[in-house]
Amino acid sequence: MINCVIVDDEPLAREGLANYVREVDFLNLSGVCENPLELLPLIDKQVADLVFLDIQMPKMNGIEFLKILQKPPMVIITTAYPSYALEGFQLNVLDYLLKPVTFERFFKAAAKAKDYQKLLTGDSSKQAEDYFFIKCGSKYEKILFDDILYIEGMQNYVSIYTTRGKYITMLSLKSLEEKLPKASFIRAHKSFLAAISKIDGIEGGELFISNSRIPISRNYRDQVITKVVSKRLWDKK
Repeated sequence: MINCVIVDDEPLAREGLANYVREVDFLNLSGVCENPLELLPLIDKQVADLVFLDIQMPKMNGIEFLKILQKPPMVIITTAYPSYALEGFQLNVLDYLLKPVTFERFFKAAAKAKDYQKLLTGDSSKQAEDYFFIKCGSKYEKILFDDILYIEGMQNYVSIYTTRGKYITMLSLKSLEEKLPKASFIRAHKSFLAAISKIDGIEGGELFISNSRIPISRNYRDQVITKVVSKRLWDKK
C-alpha cells in the first residue's frame, strides 16, 4: 500500500485527485494539503510515500519546495503549466501530469509509483493481481475476479455479470478468456464463460449460477462435468 498526499490550492483539483486515489486499491489517501508547508509535518511522520504536487500555489510553489527537501518522497507533479516539465524531471519527479488529469493518465502514473516502490523496497516478486479494469462507455470500471458470476460473449463485446451488477465492454470473449485465471473459470458454451466457484448446480444442459441459467453445449459438457463435479463428487463408493 502506498500512502499518498495531495498538495493543491484548488479545492476542485484536490477533490478530483482524491476521488481518483479512492479508485486505486494500492493507494491510500493519508493527507490533503492546500500548500507545501502543510506537507512538511506529514513527511516528518513518514505518512507520505507519494505526493501529488501542484506547482503554482501561494506562499511557495511546488518546484521551490522540492529544491529545499533533502530526502523527498516519490513525487508526481500535477499542473496546468507544461513549461516546468524539464525542471521537474531534473528534480527526479516520477511523472508530470497536465490538468485536467484523466483517470487513465492518473492510473498510469500511479502504477509507475508502485513499480518504483518495489524497486526501493527490494520487492521484485511478481504478485498475481486479483482484479482488472475495463472501459464501459466513458468510465473505467474495476472488476474483481471473485465478483464475477459469468460472462456472455456477443459479436464485438461481452457482458460481465458480477455480484455488483452487469458491465458491458468492447472485448471479445476469447481475449477475455485468455486473461482470466484458468483454474477459476470454465467455458460452458461458445458464448459463455462461468466462474467455477459460483456454480450452484448442473442439470441437463444448464448451469445454475445465482438466479441465472447458463447453457452447456454438447462440445463442452464432458469438460464441465470433469472440472466442476468429478473431483468433488461424494457418492456411495
